[in-house]
Amino acid sequence: VQLQASGGGLVQIGGSLRLSCVTSSRPLRDAAMGWFRQAPDKERETVAHIGWYSPATYYTDSVKGRFAISKDTAKNTVYLQMNNLKPEDTGVYYCARADVRDGTIRWSAAAIDYWGQGTLVTVSS
Repeated sequence: VQLQASGGGLVQIGGSLRLSCVTSSRPLRDAAMGWFRQAPDKERETVAHIGWYSPATYYTDSVKGRFAISKDTAKNTVYLQMNNLKPEDTGVYYCARADVRDGTIRWSAAAIDYWGQGTLVTVSS
C-alpha cells in the first residue's frame, strides 16, 4: 500500500490550502485515514482523521473550526481543507492510514500502518 500526498505550499496568514492523499489500495476492512504534522523541533502530532467506512472524524483542538477532513472512497482519496491558516500551522504534513486490528483502530504515530511522503505547508506573515 502506498499513500501519495499533495497540495502543500506557501500561503499567507488567513489563506487556505487543500491537501489530498490517495491510497493505492482501499482498505478491505475498517480503517482510518488522516494527517499528522511536524513542525521544526517538535514532535509529530495528529491533525485530523476520518473513518474509511464510517463518518467518524477527529480534529485536534487547535484546528477545530478551521480545518475539514473529507473523503471520496470512489477515488481512494482523503482531503484536508485548511482555512484561516496561522503561522503555527506551518510544518510537514504526513498522510497516514491505520487499519483495524483486533476490532480496533489505533490512531497514533506508533500504530500507523502506512505513511505517505510529507508535504510542506508554510504559512507566512
